[in-house]
Amino acid sequence: MPVDLSIMSRRKILVVDDSPIILRALSLKLTAAGYDVLTAADGGEAVSLARHELPDLILLDISFPPDVAHGGGVPWDGFLIMNWLRRQEEAKNIPIIIITGGEPERYKERALAAGAAYFFHKPIENEELLAVIRQTLGDQVPAAPISG
Repeated sequence: MPVDLSIMSRRKILVVDDSPIILRALSLKLTAAGYDVLTAADGGEAVSLARHELPDLILLDISFPPDVAHGGGVPWDGFLIMNWLRRQEEAKNIPIIIITGGEPERYKERALAAGAAYFFHKPIENEELLAVIRQTLGDQVPAAPISG
């Protein structure tokens, strides 16, 4: 039986956000663009999925309410998640794009210094996000210029 290489070559993206609406919207948009999508609503789930599923890229929010971690536990934020991922051998080289509704002047420089590939402030322009994802992954579709 022939092997379908298009399925084997699909890129996997992990979306980490505490908002079910954002998770669903990004999942639909990324799936329509040809990506396989994993979602996580908190840091523990994000780190576990990154280690076991080895996504090609992670879209990560910065702000998480303290009760998101299933009734308490570790008060995750995007910086703590990035720090944990960078210490995991399986996940340390996965590119991370920050997507946050938080104050860009407060988070952008810190996120990029912590190793994020790009920083987006919500609401996100879908075509620009897809262009940055393609560029970050080195996909063949030409990316649009990135505005700062």
